[in-house]
Amino acid sequence: MGLDDKVSNTAQSAKGKVKEAAGKATDDERLEAEGKADQAGADLKQAGEKVKDAFK
Repeated sequence: MGLDDKVSNTAQSAKGKVKEAAGKATDDERLEAEGKADQAGADLKQAGEKVKDAFK
């Protein structure tokens, strides 16, 4: 996993956590769902990078 990819995935996950927390605090279900989706996307990207690294 490249450093750029790792930083990008971590940033996306952090952004998702902030969105999710903001959504919970304001009872905004859409924002909360967006946050969860951002986190899931980051997790999926990290898993893909780990698979690529395993085959190097």
